[in-house]
Amino acid sequence: MATSTVSQPSYERSDMSVGIVHFGVGGFHRAHQAMVIDGLMNQGEALDWGICGVGVLPADRAMRDALLGQDGRYTLVLKHPDGTREARSIGSIVDYLFAPDDPDAVVERMSDPAVRIVSLTITEGGYNTDQVTGLFDDANPDVQADLHDGAAPRTVFGLVTEALRRRRERGIEPFTVMSCDNIQGNGGVASRAFSRFARLKDEELGAWIAENVAFPNSMVDRITPVTTDDDRRMIADEFGVQDAWPVVAEPFFQWVLEDRFPGGRPPFEHAGVQVVADVEPYELMKLRLLNVGHQGIAYFGRLSGYTYAHEASRDPLIVDLLRRYWRDEARPTLRPVPGVDLDEYTESLLERFSNEYVLDTLARLCAESSDRIPKWLLPVVRDQLAAGRGVHRSAAIVASWARYAEGIDEHGRPIEVVDRLRDVVMANAARQGDDVLAFLREPTLFGELASDEPFATEYAAALRALRDAGAQATLRALASE
Repeated sequence: MATSTVSQPSYERSDMSVGIVHFGVGGFHRAHQAMVIDGLMNQGEALDWGICGVGVLPADRAMRDALLGQDGRYTLVLKHPDGTREARSIGSIVDYLFAPDDPDAVVERMSDPAVRIVSLTITEGGYNTDQVTGLFDDANPDVQADLHDGAAPRTVFGLVTEALRRRRERGIEPFTVMSCDNIQGNGGVASRAFSRFARLKDEELGAWIAENVAFPNSMVDRITPVTTDDDRRMIADEFGVQDAWPVVAEPFFQWVLEDRFPGGRPPFEHAGVQVVADVEPYELMKLRLLNVGHQGIAYFGRLSGYTYAHEASRDPLIVDLLRRYWRDEARPTLRPVPGVDLDEYTESLLERFSNEYVLDTLARLCAESSDRIPKWLLPVVRDQLAAGRGVHRSAAIVASWARYAEGIDEHGRPIEVVDRLRDVVMANAARQGDDVLAFLREPTLFGELASDEPFATEYAAALRALRDAGAQATLRALASE
């Protein structure tokens, strides 16, 4: 029997219309952007900014089935540190299209003049850019397939570019492309990727997109673990709701958004979004403190035998690693962040990581490291090296990834490495018994860092300690220095 109630939309969903098309409807989007739009609608605003979700990958078929089976509705449950849970039914998703079934329907939806924003949570690796050079990968097979004359688009680049081409041809103002992925300068990254693809398709169209389509930067933050069957059972038992794909998240929420929307936007600031002229100080803070903090607990935590983020973040040795990394290596690379006390911010991160009710797994934090470490941590390393400052704990975090990528824990049990470059990173890790810098010699991930003596020396020492003495002994040595 249900013991708690679920907050319901106060608006008539029949009054909604689509103003946003979103690629990548996962847990984070539904705990973040879709929640914001729902909040505005509950205030009687933004009813013309309903969301049409789009799936591009085969795995997205399951999300389509779950959402369409519930008329786009789903349950968002916030898990507070004191154990209380707050549930809300979100109704801002109007429709969902699975692009492989009908790519033209997706293109036509984006070609509708009512659609003024196309937003993205396609993951850090979804922009098809080289980790070191930042250049678009022209040779990607899916990209090459989309470039063939007459091909039905199957990538987000092909779909969005074709929609912009049709809008231009029909005299319709271009939509704004809004990235909500964890990448520094995500708007700029998106602009370069889409403009490059469009130039490969049609040089004139690519130039037009580069000149006329807005790609605002944003910083997003909310810890959103993967939904589990236990979450589904909890929601059924406590709230009396049978939900095929609910979302659970921490109560903390932050979204900092560059105010660059020529075609208009919802009044995001009425729902707690910080709409600013310059996002960079906030995104650097988040990427280099929170996101790298997660990587700091992920590999050391997993190698130490922990399963969940809250377990690892309560280990005094891991806490010491994080605090010293934040103080000595990350914070010196940051610009002033208006309105933020960084001492309070880093302490709040430890509190958030320690929320045992969120049950954020270290496996989630360890996944797709080849997309994360180069974008989040290596910029700190390079800034520190350029300034002649230390990289002691940054190097240890990279080394912990290298040790983790061997795919075997300290008790000989297998580790499932989840990474789009899994074969590459595991092959490199397998050679580091003979060559301690083998993992670091991958130029697509690390550039020339293997040849940078200060970093390579610190990295090699940390990796040897991890392989010879283990994670806890390595952490104790780091804490004593």
